[in-house]
Amino acid sequence: MNQDLSIFSLVLHASLVVQLVMAGLMVTSLASWTVIFGKLFGLRRVRMANDDFEREFWAGKNLNDLYADATRRAENSAPMERIFASGMREFMKLRERRVSDAAALLDGARRAMRASLQREMDVIESNLSFLASVGSVSPYVGLFGTVWGIMHAFIGLSNLTQVTLATVAPGIAEALVATAIGLFAAIPAVIAYNRFAHDIDRIAIKLETFIEEFSNILQRNAGQPAPAPAAQAR
Repeated sequence: MNQDLSIFSLVLHASLVVQLVMAGLMVTSLASWTVIFGKLFGLRRVRMANDDFEREFWAGKNLNDLYADATRRAENSAPMERIFASGMREFMKLRERRVSDAAALLDGARRAMRASLQREMDVIESNLSFLASVGSVSPYVGLFGTVWGIMHAFIGLSNLTQVTLATVAPGIAEALVATAIGLFAAIPAVIAYNRFAHDIDRIAIKLETFIEEFSNILQRNAGQPAPAPAAQAR
């Protein structure tokens, strides 16, 4: 009468459909944890890189020198630095074209920085929707496996003349494992999604604040005469 009701045994003796559901959920959980760790370290690098550039920016370094450094680093620079470079590039291009209207100079630089901000946020938010999908869909996939497993168990019990708890328990336990695995995949994904969404919102606010502060600096410089083309950084 003693039956092995360990998790491994329950998974091994589950029906094929339930086993496929469990395997899919385990693969999804593994992919979710990969995304979680990748996003965790990625957002940390973004915050540190933004902080380093912000300290350098407010240290009083010449804007042309900052722009030259940002252009040289390009792909390896911080998101904030790339936003700065896009705004500075547009500002300098308009100055080279002898655009004297301060409003036009500022509007062009601001639009360039806004476009760059959107590109940076698209990169930062990558894979976030995957975590949201895992968190919302996995419990239902696990529930589907549970319903299928219970249905399969009761169909098997219909051929028995005497049904006891010992005969019902293994089939139901096998089915419930699918729900447990679905929750195992969903709960970390939901927690990580909420945490990362909060962190990304803070990064976005910081970048938008920088755009406004840099726009104020450009507004003050817009009224100054443009330097000779040979003297401008490119």
